[in-house]
Amino acid sequence: MKIDPNSSKDLSAQIAQAIRDAIIKGDLIVDERLPSEAELSEHFDVSRPTVREALKRLAAQSLIRTQRGATGGAFVNRLTFEDAYGQQITTSTLLLSMNAVSFATACEARYALERACAPLSARRRNADHLATMRAEIHRQTQEGLSDEAFCASDVAFHRALVDGAGNPVLSYQLAGAVEAMQPLMNMITFTARSRVRIITLHGNIADAIEARDPKGADAALIDLENYTIELAQDVMARRAGA
Repeated sequence: MKIDPNSSKDLSAQIAQAIRDAIIKGDLIVDERLPSEAELSEHFDVSRPTVREALKRLAAQSLIRTQRGATGGAFVNRLTFEDAYGQQITTSTLLLSMNAVSFATACEARYALERACAPLSARRRNADHLATMRAEIHRQTQEGLSDEAFCASDVAFHRALVDGAGNPVLSYQLAGAVEAMQPLMNMITFTARSRVRIITLHGNIADAIEARDPKGADAALIDLENYTIELAQDVMARRAGA
């Protein structure tokens, strides 16, 4: 593990990157104890506070965990897809907001990914996934449900559809699409959309998933995508004419 002391990049960031690379390459394996702060300080020829900052960066990314006591120290963590969901959502949200991604681009990406997942969900979903989808549809019909709660239910419905595919890699990749892109789209279209129409479209998707009908699930998602695009176009047209 090496760093470049002449680089303008922060030393703690370089050390974190060097350790991260060693973990990815398998030089440091899961549950292996990292060298002590003193050993790392000597290895990289930096101060212990610099090493400590690097370890904090790695812990924040769930790449390492720390234990106290005589047998304690920093250990390589076994990162799960669930652990990484939050990071994926945060990163996607920042990318969308900071780079001013257009509604059309976000919509295209979100539905392209979800349509790739829906046929798998139609074949593999279990009773819990289907029950969650039905429960969220029922929740969406309740009178007095706030826009915020309706949007949250919308996200939960689609998350169950994605998780029904039984593929953790897809679920991880779609975490950003569903939980970052969808709230963005909801925020733009919620004033114009018909809840009854959304509920009907969600029901069509759930019916196809329950019937294990991949083509039907894809067709129902296309209908939802088209409706979402229509809503956005109406909203943009109104804003342009205001």
